Amino acid sequence: MTLTYDLYWSFRSPYSYMITPRLTALEAAYDVKGVIRPVYPLAVRTPEFFETRDPLWFSYFLTDIHREAAFLGLPFGWPRPDPVYMDMATRTYPKDQPHIHRLTQLGVAAAERGAGLAYLTEVSRVIWGGDVENWHEGDHLDRAAERAGLDPVDLAAAVDGDAARLDAVVEANQVAQRQAGHYGVPMIAFNGEPFFGQDRFDQFKWRLEQRGLTPRGR
Repeated sequence: MTLTYDLYWSFRSPYSYMITPRLTALEAAYDVKGVIRPVYPLAVRTPEFFETRDPLWFSYFLTDIHREAAFLGLPFGWPRPDPVYMDMATRTYPKDQPHIHRLTQLGVAAAERGAGLAYLTEVSRVIWGGDVENWHEGDHLDRAAERAGLDPVDLAAAVDGDAARLDAVVEANQVAQRQAGHYGVPMIAFNGEPFFGQDRFDQFKWRLEQRGLTPRGR
């Protein structure tokens, strides 16, 4: 029997980027499938979250993301541009954002076409891999969609023609995420249990094994 889990995931989260290769490998090797549920990052949902952080929170975060990427053997660099725009004069996140809403809606549309995890994996590699500047321009995202097995024209048309519905799906994902036990990303929910953070992947797999995880082809 195929085991299923929910994945709550953000395009602005470096840790979300870091978990996708392991989830992709997991699904390729075992009879397990994720329900991909993109959400907006905290900077968009609750920007005041960052206003109350101790300064050490951010300095540790910067140290940890580079260390963790190196530990996992993943290419890494802060996106250029950042998927979430900050007004540097006021150090605030404007409500009108040029990238993150459309990116997240594209993720939902990809999930609805059965290629959600592949799309998140390919696009996050473009954004967070450190070797693509201006990922939002040219054909970078279109080529990522193609590598995920999707038609970029169809994907763009889905967002252009149905953005309000896709945004409602994102909002519903965010409600479901909290109900599942946490607000951060990446978060996996499996069998009523939340696993917050890419560093909970091993525990998640351990729990899958307890519930009868089997290799594909067996």
